[in-house]
Amino acid sequence: MLPINETMGQFSELFMLLAAGTYTVAFIAFAWDLAKSSKTLRAVDLRAAELSGADAARVPVGAGVGSSSGAADRTDSDVAGPVGRAERPSSVTGAAAGNASGIGQTADGGMRYSAERRAPARVAVALTVLGAAIHAAGVITRAIGAGRVPWGNMYEFLTTGAFVAVAVFLIVLVRRDLRFLGTFVVGLAIIMLVAASVAYWTPVGHLVPALQSYWLIIHVSIAVLSSALFTLTFAMSALQLVQSHRQKTIAAGGGDKLGFMRLVPSALSLENLSYRINAIAFVGWTFTLMFGAIWAEKAWGRFWGWDTKEVWTFVIWVVYAGYLHARATRGWTGTRAAWLSIVGYLCVVFNFTIVNQFFNGLHSYSGL
Repeated sequence: MLPINETMGQFSELFMLLAAGTYTVAFIAFAWDLAKSSKTLRAVDLRAAELSGADAARVPVGAGVGSSSGAADRTDSDVAGPVGRAERPSSVTGAAAGNASGIGQTADGGMRYSAERRAPARVAVALTVLGAAIHAAGVITRAIGAGRVPWGNMYEFLTTGAFVAVAVFLIVLVRRDLRFLGTFVVGLAIIMLVAASVAYWTPVGHLVPALQSYWLIIHVSIAVLSSALFTLTFAMSALQLVQSHRQKTIAAGGGDKLGFMRLVPSALSLENLSYRINAIAFVGWTFTLMFGAIWAEKAWGRFWGWDTKEVWTFVIWVVYAGYLHARATRGWTGTRAAWLSIVGYLCVVFNFTIVNQFFNGLHSYSGL
């Protein structure tokens, strides 16, 4: 067993503080991007409406029937991206016509990057990368200070979990434009770091005997990664509910009061991506449950003992299994699927916070 290095532990806490500060600035930049893009979109739509009105005044009666049909036949990708509309006047006019006919405007369903250069979003991503690098330094120095993997208590699980959530988000950004999720993911990372430092801070130290096993690395690492993926799908499901309500309001003839949501794909696109990620995370959680049972047999001589932590880990598995099954075979799509995904994540949060703090059992390793 390696000796405790308190100096490295102090460096770790400093890095965590710096990471939280950097994430905060990145959060502001992501919010600025949404606000700025919303104003830009409104200005483009107003200009498009003016151009459309002027064109209509010059077109003879009956000559506009074909153009209206053409606008109605446009796909989501034809009206995706503020820069695309600004650079192609015909697309702008089509987008305005679409809004006028009650069709909610959304981003590209494939979540691909456009030729648009959103400066605030680029700054936000760069700051998030910097924050993740500082955050990684905090996790690594904590591990060096403790002489072990840094997830032996709630403080370490939260700080490591926040890092993995941000890292997964940045990795996905390489292939898909999920910058609209930045405020949610970075905001959740800030909350996790603040909660770890304020409510769950634990000095660097050795593991309790029951955790001194190679199964800690296997079991908890998969749990952290699965929880990070569930965090992403939670953000997507929340946005799906907002986007679904917005699209229904516009389809019913109401006004578009959430202009920034035009940077977000349609509710269906969010649901489909969330379903795929949840499926991957569910496989990880299945292994978490299985490896936990194997570790329990090694440590306590039984695979299952109805300990509170074991029960809630199984409850989470059942909720997400029900979500996947209901959506795949029972037609539970739309808001019902989104709510099931959100309930699953709330169970994850409950398992980590309430169960760890207020229920005594063999898994009471919160460090508090």
